[in-house]
Amino acid sequence: MAAGYLDILRARHAARLLAGTLVGRLPNGTAPIAIVLFTRAEGGGYTLAGALAAAYGLATAVGQPLLGRAVDLYGQPRVQLPAAVVSALGMVLLAVCGLGVLPLAYAAVIVAGLFTPPLEGGLRALWPSVLGREDRVHRAYAMDAVAQEVMFTLGPLLVTLLVALWSPAAALLVINALGVLGALWVVLSEPSRTWRSAPREAHWLGALRSPGLLALLGAFFFVGLALGSIAVAGVAYADDHGRESVYGWLMAALGLGALIGGAAYGARQWAGAPERRLRGIVALLALGYLPLTLTPGVVTMTALAALAGVFLAPAIACSFLVVDRHAPRGTVTEAFSWLVTTFGVGAAAGTAVAGPAVELGGTAQGFAVAGAGGVAALLVLLATGKVLAAPVRTPEVVIGSENDRNGAAEPGFSSGHKA
Repeated sequence: MAAGYLDILRARHAARLLAGTLVGRLPNGTAPIAIVLFTRAEGGGYTLAGALAAAYGLATAVGQPLLGRAVDLYGQPRVQLPAAVVSALGMVLLAVCGLGVLPLAYAAVIVAGLFTPPLEGGLRALWPSVLGREDRVHRAYAMDAVAQEVMFTLGPLLVTLLVALWSPAAALLVINALGVLGALWVVLSEPSRTWRSAPREAHWLGALRSPGLLALLGAFFFVGLALGSIAVAGVAYADDHGRESVYGWLMAALGLGALIGGAAYGARQWAGAPERRLRGIVALLALGYLPLTLTPGVVTMTALAALAGVFLAPAIACSFLVVDRHAPRGTVTEAFSWLVTTFGVGAAAGTAVAGPAVELGGTAQGFAVAGAGGVAALLVLLATGKVLAAPVRTPEVVIGSENDRNGAAEPGFSSGHKA
């Protein structure tokens, strides 16, 4: 398992691109907790903190596909680095001006969110040109999903450490300075500087004109909804057991499960179309969420949370392959950015739905939202099976797959993202 990932990281530029992207995404991965801690330190209530965090999240959801399209049109350095700088300046404005003028605070977080650079989609667009072989790209997608879980686990810990050592305002400044440095490290690399999207057909819908991509986005809206609802239901479960630390254990178990599942998924060579494989993984993901509604004792619940997380990273990694196969020619960064946006909007919706569910029916109903989200995601994939079975993009360079025992490459995989 480890040997496969080391093989990828030893490839020229791979470790730099992965590390730079993760550091560059720190501001986005830590923004919710950083904004909440800053707002509370400035004397604001949880309602205001939630509203500011929501404004940031919605702005990010709008900005990601727009900036992704700009990357496809103009290249990575001309978009990623300026966007990272403007986003950081938005957070600097919040840290310096505080909450004295609320419209200014909202404007600051909206600017920060709107200009969050699409580093995540950019990295996935670079993997084929950096790694070459299809099986290595598949493993890189899995490693990418695992790395996300690490970032979303360690990022908030870094913020809380900075708050403890200095202040919430200093945490905002440091995290966003690191974000700019991460983006700079990526765009100065040779793959990022030389990458060019394939020629694209002019169309106002861009990547969204692909029916298969729309089907995938519909499914992952509900996967995001499931994950967002677990965050709220987990807080309610911790309250029921009278210990705030219980919430931390549940989220850590969920992340650990995702780490294990993603590492195992990437270690294996898979045959067959990823669309069919994704349906099976999402079915297992939904099945893993359903037992959470039992809300047993803390030890058992922690184990169930770990089990529920096992199939999350594999689902995300497999979805990257589906995006690559269904994104219209010349729209790969935009398509990956739409996946990020849809997942985030789904998570926000899950948070919004789970709150009333907990208040009306108790903690179990909050976890029931997660189970319903997983089932809905599976139903979308099943209902759109014919659409997903037909990738829209013919590969410019077909790379022989070592995953297929017959030596046949999975149709639709393209390595032609680099001019």
